[in-house]
Amino acid sequence: MIQTLSDALAERGYDTLTPVQEAVTDPALSGSDLLVSAQTGSGKTVGFGLAIGPTILDEAGHLGAAGLPLALVVAPTRELAFQVKRELDWLYARAGARVTSCVGGMDMRDERRALERGAHIVVGTPGRLRDHIQRGSLDMSELRAVVLDEADEMLDLGFREDLEFMLGEAPEDRRTLLFSATVPPMIANLAKQYQRDAVRVTTVSEKSQHADIAYQALQVAQHDAENAIINVLRYHEAQNAIVFANTRAAVNRLTARFANRGFQVVCLSGELSQQERSHALQAMRDGRARVCVATDVAARGIDLPNLELVIHAELPSNVEGLLHRSGRTGRAGRKGISALVVPPKQVKKAERLLKWAKVTAEWTAAPGADDILRRDEERLLANAVWTDEMTADEADFAARLLEAQTPQAIAAACLRLYRSNHSAPEELGAPAARPERGERPDRPERKDHADFGPSAWVALSVGRGDNAEARWLLPLLLRAGGLEKSDIGAIRVQQDETFVELAEPSLEGFWAMVGEGGALEEGVSARAVDGVPEFSSDRGGPSRGAPRGGPRGAGADRKPHRGKGPKPEGFGADRKPGGWKRDEGKPAGKKPYGGGEDRRDSAPYEKPADKPYGKPEGASKPRSDSKAAPRSKPARVVPEHAEVSERPRRPAAKYADRGADAVPKWKKAKTGGTGKKAGGDFGGKRPAGGKPAGKFAGKPGGKPAGKPAGKTATRSSASDTSKRFTPPKGAKRGKS
Repeated sequence: MIQTLSDALAERGYDTLTPVQEAVTDPALSGSDLLVSAQTGSGKTVGFGLAIGPTILDEAGHLGAAGLPLALVVAPTRELAFQVKRELDWLYARAGARVTSCVGGMDMRDERRALERGAHIVVGTPGRLRDHIQRGSLDMSELRAVVLDEADEMLDLGFREDLEFMLGEAPEDRRTLLFSATVPPMIANLAKQYQRDAVRVTTVSEKSQHADIAYQALQVAQHDAENAIINVLRYHEAQNAIVFANTRAAVNRLTARFANRGFQVVCLSGELSQQERSHALQAMRDGRARVCVATDVAARGIDLPNLELVIHAELPSNVEGLLHRSGRTGRAGRKGISALVVPPKQVKKAERLLKWAKVTAEWTAAPGADDILRRDEERLLANAVWTDEMTADEADFAARLLEAQTPQAIAAACLRLYRSNHSAPEELGAPAARPERGERPDRPERKDHADFGPSAWVALSVGRGDNAEARWLLPLLLRAGGLEKSDIGAIRVQQDETFVELAEPSLEGFWAMVGEGGALEEGVSARAVDGVPEFSSDRGGPSRGAPRGGPRGAGADRKPHRGKGPKPEGFGADRKPGGWKRDEGKPAGKKPYGGGEDRRDSAPYEKPADKPYGKPEGASKPRSDSKAAPRSKPARVVPEHAEVSERPRRPAAKYADRGADAVPKWKKAKTGGTGKKAGGDFGGKRPAGGKPAGKFAGKPGGKPAGKPAGKTATRSSASDTSKRFTPPKGAKRGKS
């Protein structure tokens, strides 16, 4: 092995190499392309750093002045790219290497300037590296080695096109090293296309999967899943722990709850910017945070040196997700725990995942409150603070403390102080227990009113008219009145105010918290009530008989719905269903709607003789009333001397010799009366023996007045086009 790299490993405490590191550093493979498959946490990053050493270093183990990149490392995620850069920084520090990163989410201008200054090794994500290549800021003409880390993950994320583009732009004589946890057919095809006689290196089967990780399957009740996670964190008190969830919403919910319980927690998900994700991981490394709640974005490549515990708050969707999540702990010979929270409905899925992953898990229950308290005592007794040398100031304080307190009191105070700095454990139910119908696991069991004890009533200044509800009044009383849930009895919301029953022992503290004015918050105040108030049974909603929006009790006085109410006299039982008003006002002799024989076979309707035919002269059409019943179209009626076979084409000429009185009513509407088409207010006159004198002129600029007077109503033939009217050039047709 090259001396500069050996010295860097010795400084980092590497006594022996892992199997994958020994395999890739074999001198016989120093110039070959490699296809390496090894389990997660096996040291692949340091492995390919050592593998490319003979390719890019000179005989003395050094690098010359930084210029065009000599090696390119491609990683699927930003976090993994930064992880690789940190590993290569210390590994090649003695060789004088300059390592540059190019990842999405960072300032591209800074990366371009770093590339212009020169770099020996470039580490980046596929999309950003392709952008630099296409923009000309990354020149790969001097590349000697290309490394694809987690190649299977990059193909799963859809980076195949980017990878093929970069491999196609790289020099043909470069070395290509593919590192992957598994080698599916897609990886094999990629290796066959872009590698030259690649040597397959595998170390997965040399020992059992994740031998340094203890798997636990914790059976919990469905409603205790999140409480079980809190107890697991409290029981182990790991330096670093990761809680995996499947969605961003679950990550945000768990992060908020853990923070409220006093845990030093950060979150990691795809919705965060790169700067936020970097700060979260740095907080875990610095010890400012001890719990990280993350989606699967942190399942690959994240290496936290003190990560001792992985909790699967939600089961992963496949075996790869389980292995990569669990692989964040138990790395490089360190021990770790992977705990799966398994509600009753997820037992079968957990069994399948463990079986397919070929790992054995211990099926047990989540630690209870008593287990955690006993563990706290053990940790307190084993704390190194008992063996530290005592200073003079500490000895003086200890002497004064022994004079004032007994040793038993001091020991008990130490235990209480230790527990006060940690979150209280949760009480868990039996794993098979399910909450009863309507029961809320996060609320204490409601007491019977007879067991509530002596109480008094308080009136709040808001009621149903102010949209007051018990679900937001209860937390207001707890917060502003300094009450516990057990101090509050019945809550009765009335129209203008709300009555609350409080236990007598809590009244003094309640009035001390709210003050003389009784103000709980702006717009809500409390006052004392003597005795038991009278409650109204009025719920504030309309009665069934009342119309919508009307006062209570108005249902009996409202008007009946149209078609409903008492039936008119003579309403027969043989009529078809429907409103009785349907046939009101119909003239006698007409058949009822839908009844009797076909109307086409019935006798025609005869107009009574006492009514004149048609409208009187000058009569105008009555204005339609929108509230009146809709009128049906009147049946066609013709005089006795008229033919009824079919409507005549030119009835005006047909009845010209019989006088104006013989013209039917429908013709009068077109040729006589006061209508617009007949002249009317426009001064039109009816010519003898034919159509009126053309259309009225209408608005200025409209259509011309029509055909000359005396012409018949028949359309001109196609051959008589010379007699057609031609509008002047530029004239508009229709309305202006």
